[in-house]
Amino acid sequence: MKVKLPQHMHESYLKHRKQRTWQIIFPVVLSTVLCLALVVLINFATFQQGGDVARWAAISTIWIVIPIMLGLLLTLALLAGIIYLLARLLNITPTYTGLAQDYVYLGALYVQRATEAVVRQVIQLQGVFASVQKFFEKLKI
Repeated sequence: MKVKLPQHMHESYLKHRKQRTWQIIFPVVLSTVLCLALVVLINFATFQQGGDVARWAAISTIWIVIPIMLGLLLTLALLAGIIYLLARLLNITPTYTGLAQDYVYLGALYVQRATEAVVRQVIQLQGVFASVQKFFEKLKI
């Protein structure tokens, strides 16, 4: 038993199918046919009598290497820029990092004083409770 799903034939669905055909399938098929035609043309020109395989190999290598070289050139420029900025930053940072370090130490001292003050209050309160507890224990005896 197979269940048949209902077919939607709305205007938007038909428009979608038409767009899918002309905007997706047609360009893919056309570019595939053009690539195959280019491959056949190159093979015909290269491997026919008098064809120069070494020349076509060199041309192919050039076309493969050009995008790689451009990408590496951009990477080199980016790396040089980063190195330059870091060199400039290293001339500036010792002054400001020393200043920042002083402020961090000062902040640490304030935090240490504040925690000692809080802990001192808790310890004194516990001491009072312990004294009161000891006092009532002595009264029981």
